[in-house]
Amino acid sequence: MMPTTSSRRAAVASTPHTAPAAPAAKRDRTHYLYIAVIIAVALGIAVGFAAPDFAKELKPIGTGFVSLIKMMISPIIFCTIVLGVGSVRKAAKVGKVGGLALGYFIAMSFVALAIGLVVGNIIHPGSGMHLTEAVKGVGHTQAEAAAEGPVDFLLGIIPTTFVSAFTEGQVLQTLLIALLVGFALQAMGRTGEPVLRGVEHIQRLVFRVLGMIMWAAPVGAFGAMAAVIGETGMDALKALATIMFGFYITCFLFIVIVLGTLTKLVAKVSLFQLLKYLAREFLLIVSTSSSESALPRLIAKMEHLGVSRPVVGITVPTGYSFNLDGTMIYLTMASLFIADAMDQPMSIGQQIGLLLFMMVASKGAAGVSGSGIAVLASGLQSHKPALVDGVGLIIGIDRFMSEARAVTNFAGNAVATLLIGTWTGEVDKERVNRVLAGELPFDEKTLLDDDEADAHVDVPEQGGEKELAKA
Repeated sequence: MMPTTSSRRAAVASTPHTAPAAPAAKRDRTHYLYIAVIIAVALGIAVGFAAPDFAKELKPIGTGFVSLIKMMISPIIFCTIVLGVGSVRKAAKVGKVGGLALGYFIAMSFVALAIGLVVGNIIHPGSGMHLTEAVKGVGHTQAEAAAEGPVDFLLGIIPTTFVSAFTEGQVLQTLLIALLVGFALQAMGRTGEPVLRGVEHIQRLVFRVLGMIMWAAPVGAFGAMAAVIGETGMDALKALATIMFGFYITCFLFIVIVLGTLTKLVAKVSLFQLLKYLAREFLLIVSTSSSESALPRLIAKMEHLGVSRPVVGITVPTGYSFNLDGTMIYLTMASLFIADAMDQPMSIGQQIGLLLFMMVASKGAAGVSGSGIAVLASGLQSHKPALVDGVGLIIGIDRFMSEARAVTNFAGNAVATLLIGTWTGEVDKERVNRVLAGELPFDEKTLLDDDEADAHVDVPEQGGEKELAKA
């Protein structure tokens, strides 16, 4: 006979001093994995410079590793949201989290755009560049392949079938299906308890599979880094150093000043402690140039940190489509760079109009490498077609700027999850302090705390349907 939730919690509570010991040993065994990733990145850079033609052929290795992780995103999001939404007592709680998250995402997008405008107008990164015929066609090609319009984007959230939400790898489609299933289980009350338990076991299985995939990270990092160095070389880096390093500095200032201030004032937590806690995820992002590669681990780590499942399940996936701070900064600075490079500077009014359009167009361009350049091209095509020819100027270093975009987007979503949890009272502050202090290490092997998982699932009692009706 399986133990009840209350008995498992009692067991955890009765052994407070022995619980952290086991995860610490598991974390130590995976420590060498991330050392191997650092070595692999260094080797990839060396190979890229020494044998660029050979290095280009290694690109499928990095692509394959990212694809392995991306195939786990849909089941992890589904399980997390179903368990989070299905276990809360009132539907209004979920609506409050989602509404607060979207409001925060829009506000931060404006802040990121403003910072990019200020820095871009100060450094004028495109001055002195010269457009050649070779790069003129690149921008038009990117514009044609850009993201669809707002109506198509909204309709695209609806999957073709219930199952296609998982097979097509669309985050927002998975989010929709998971919310529907979660609300249905919530309305079922105790009748849905066996389903919740089943989903919980599936989640543990999925995280264990992800833990196995992570052992391929060094190989993927080597292939991805070698390919980008082989394709780019030093010439493009030297020629476009101003815009690239200006963008890096702007992203750094945004993370440290804006996100750091919010984290300290709202959550009463040091941003640097949070970033240190997520250090392995940042290494993975830099290696693959995609924040999606770290999405499943962010979900697991924010739950472990002490943020409730409903908040994590709603904020993280939604943030990957709507909270793209790094992309906002990139679109701002890249637009100003191209305008200056083509000797067609834009007025402040033109800059604001263009960037407001891009803010809308960028939603849904989740941390996938290369998505930013397509949004940039489509925005210029719509508002100032003459500048589309200049998109080719930035193609050479877009991969390196993509890394900074992904890191900034990831940091923004991690902070957003903690802030939304704090505002809604869905954060265990004592646990947050203990985790960030290293007293409760993250289980790198399973990516899920077994005892904690039981404590998170709080199935509605028989009166749940009545409470739901009142909500």
